This record gives sequence, C-alpha cells and structure tokens, in this order.
Amino acid sequence: MRKILVPTDFSDNAFNALKYACHVFKYEKSEIFIMHAYADEVYQQDRLTKRSLLDELKEKTHRKSEEKLNEVLERIEHEYPNPHHKYKKISAFGSLIDEVNDLVNLENLDIVVMATRGATNDRSLTFGSNTLQVLKYISCPVLAIPEGYTYHAPKELLFPTNYLVPYKRRELKLLCEMSGSFRSTIHMLYIDPIKKLTLRQEDNQQFLKECLPKARLVFETTEEKDKTIAITKYIVHKNIDMLVLVNTRHSFVEDMLTKSTLDKIGLHIKIPFLVMQNLFR
Repeated sequence: MRKILVPTDFSDNAFNALKYACHVFKYEKSEIFIMHAYADEVYQQDRLTKRSLLDELKEKTHRKSEEKLNEVLERIEHEYPNPHHKYKKISAFGSLIDEVNDLVNLENLDIVVMATRGATNDRSLTFGSNTLQVLKYISCPVLAIPEGYTYHAPKELLFPTNYLVPYKRRELKLLCEMSGSFRSTIHMLYIDPIKKLTLRQEDNQQFLKECLPKARLVFETTEEKDKTIAITKYIVHKNIDMLVLVNTRHSFVEDMLTKSTLDKIGLHIKIPFLVMQNLFR
C-alpha cells in the first residue's frame, strides 16, 4: 500500500495539493495521512507570558485543528471518493519538519505531497519557507504543487540528470509506478557542453533504464551552461507536466534551493515539482 503524507495549514493551496495526491495515485491502494502541525501558531502569540496561558492556548489550538481536519476529511471524501484510498488525520503540537520526519520514519512513508506556498502565499517567492525546508531536509520524496494548479495527467516528465548521482531503487520504483499509471514519457535531460558520457555515466544511464521499464524514456542532451535556464527552456518547449530532480549533498538541487536561484531569475514553477531524496534514511 502506498503511504502518502499531505501536510495542511487549511489553505486553498494545501487542499489543492491534497486533490492532486488523490488524482495522481488514484489507481493505487493508498493510505493518505493529512497532518496539521501547530506549534508555530501557539508560540507566535504575543500574549503568551505564563505557562497556564500556553497550556490553554495549546488545548484551544488543538481543538480547532481537529475540527478543521475533520472538515478537510469530509470534503475530500465527498469530492473525490475512491475505494482504494483510506485517510488518517494527525494534529500535532510540534514543528512541521520534526513532525514530518518522525512520521516518515514511523510509517516508512513513500512520499510527501504539499503546496509550494501555504496560507501566507507570498507571490514574490517560488517556495514558501515550510516547503523549502521540507524539500531540503525530509528524507523521502517530496512533490510540491504550485498555487492554483489544475490537475491533468502527468504525461510528460522532465528528469534532468548528469548520470553521476547514485540513485535509490525505492525512489525510482515510485517514479516508475507513477509514470506507468499514465503511460508517461520521461525526458532524461543531460546538461553539459561535453556530450560524451564516461563509462560510469553510461552504467548509471543503463541503471535508470532498468529501473524505469514502465515509462517511455527519451534521452536528450543540451550544451546550455546554465542548468536552470536549460530546464526552463525545456519545460516550455516540450509542454512538461512535472519536473523531477534528485537531491543529494552538494547537488545542483541543493545549490538551487539554498541560493533561491529559482526566484532570482524568475523561474516560478507552474508545474508539479518532484524532488527525490538521496539522503540517508
């Protein structure tokens, strides 16, 4: 059974991410955890000066969180009924990162699906602070859904790669099942002015072929030096439905997310963004 976590702050963006998760995994038996982590909401209150006030506010916020989670659960079951899906709601007094990581480890989750931005919805940023932290530090794949994205089947996926990252079979299997459900094409984009692959790169390319048998693979090369520009051009020219990247220490993804390169050059991603982690789990 597929195990999926969808964090929520009860915003429209968060519910849209939940809808996308229900759509993209509609053919799979799935357990979908809907989580609200509310510690920040409690501690940000200016009037907190006594422990008794803290305890009172924690209890009040918890009750409100449970009520809203019930509303979300009723809405998603009504609007997107699916006998393959069962839901669990989690209201947690803790930070989002800690609570998500704990649940990843406890439930051995397959993927986290969340909005690129939450309730604050600062349009000057591609990713909100919570999403950025989850993308960088959570030890399982994360699928980020842009504001207002209207679901359609992910038929065309872009997977930029230098064929040097030691990919994980489990995460490639997730990508394989997702792409297989929709008979998708995965565009493997090699961004390098030197076109010829080393033997190591050839072996890693072959490994990808073996791990993604359900998708149609298209291997492309571009000499564009700026990786972000190369990705942007490809998304536009090939009508890409989902961007797939692998995050590993000192990788392009880590550099891109840390330095907010996406925001600096104005690449506000309009399509779902899947980051597969290559971190210790």
